Amino acid sequence: MSDPRSRIPSVDALIASADFGPLLEGYPRSRVVDAARGAVDAIRRRIGEGNGPDDPADSAAYAGIAEALLEAADVPSLRQVINATGVVLHTNLGRAPLADAAVAAMAAAAGQYTNLEYDLEAGERGSRYQHCVSLLTELTGAEDALVVNNAAAALVLALTTLAPGAGVAVSRGELVEIGGGFRIPEILERSGARLVEVGSTNRTRAADYAKVLKSGDVRVVLKVHRSNFRITGFTEQASLEELATLANEHDVPLLHDLGSGLLMDPQLLGLPGEPRPHDSLRAGADLVAFSGDKLLGGPQAGVLLGREALVARLRDDPMCRALRVDKGTLAGLESTLRLYRDPPRALDELPTLRMLAESQEAVRERAEAIAAELTGGGVEAKVVESSGAVGGGTYPGVELPSAAVEVAGPAEALQRALRAGDPPVVGRIVDDRLLLDVRTVLPGQEGELTTRVAAAVASVGRL
Repeated sequence: MSDPRSRIPSVDALIASADFGPLLEGYPRSRVVDAARGAVDAIRRRIGEGNGPDDPADSAAYAGIAEALLEAADVPSLRQVINATGVVLHTNLGRAPLADAAVAAMAAAAGQYTNLEYDLEAGERGSRYQHCVSLLTELTGAEDALVVNNAAAALVLALTTLAPGAGVAVSRGELVEIGGGFRIPEILERSGARLVEVGSTNRTRAADYAKVLKSGDVRVVLKVHRSNFRITGFTEQASLEELATLANEHDVPLLHDLGSGLLMDPQLLGLPGEPRPHDSLRAGADLVAFSGDKLLGGPQAGVLLGREALVARLRDDPMCRALRVDKGTLAGLESTLRLYRDPPRALDELPTLRMLAESQEAVRERAEAIAAELTGGGVEAKVVESSGAVGGGTYPGVELPSAAVEVAGPAEALQRALRAGDPPVVGRIVDDRLLLDVRTVLPGQEGELTTRVAAAVASVGRL
């Protein structure tokens, strides 16, 4: 018997066949040719594995594979995902979803010319660093502000400018990893500053800082807010007020790396107390750094607030250009900040704040509606109590009472099927059960979610 691979058509023959006609109408010829080659390779591989088509000369089989390859190549790498994990600021899923007003502002800025670096009143070149400043100073009481591309960049810029080759005093209890494997000591090293460790992991007193400041080699006192972990037990740490007094006595700036950048009263979100930028400034910090895409609820950005003279130095440093943000980010951040002028409106329109503030009862009602829709469509599902998290390296140990839809079936297989769909759905598995926490399912996504779950259950059932 002859080898069936000898009957595989040539790529030219496939391209000339009627089955490839629709593909040539929908895609550039060069792409269809590449897809045809991929289809030939796939059929040859299947024949070698013993599961080739009945007729290796049938062009329809190759056209089907080529179409699938072309469609897969057109799926964006970065795409929408339904977050059913219950983690509000899920770093792997892009952290804070933006308010509609911010999305519209970013789209408008992206599609048009803007006055990014043009002074409309003077009719000459302006500075991109002026955008968002008035809102940030209004909302926090800072003298001046600067926006860069993320909070780590804000920290690097501050240290590069203020302490090149000099010492930066940091408590050993604050030498944290901020995520993605990036650690405060490494950031200090890359900035050109030198780490001066103070105190111990669990106890660092003001006297420990005073001791290293007397050496005259410390140019910055850095206090890092422990936003992503807690130390309990036999502990002590110097207050921001104590450090501000010491820093002022030795004429060095006090930099507070705040992390999350919460502007809203945490009580309105049902969360424990958390220092906010204006609290740090009132306590005496000379500079405060925080993220725009965490509890602030805006686009990825790093914000620096503080004394006008210090911010001016940061703005003039050549490193600032390497860390600057684009017009889209500035437009989105400005629109987000404007919402904070009216706190009730911010709570209603900023998705991050809305998800955090939503009651467990309200979440459960939405979960019940989703479960009922699934059950009506023949999918076995029920509502269970769940526990979410704030995420984004904020509020460690704080649980958000929530509600989830538990979908019956093999959890791992269902999870894979949900991730493979369009849009992908990311839930979590607890005790071999697939849970879809509804707190982080955005309004308007419920229909897509039920459709995707039903499709995933059906596909797993066919395996």
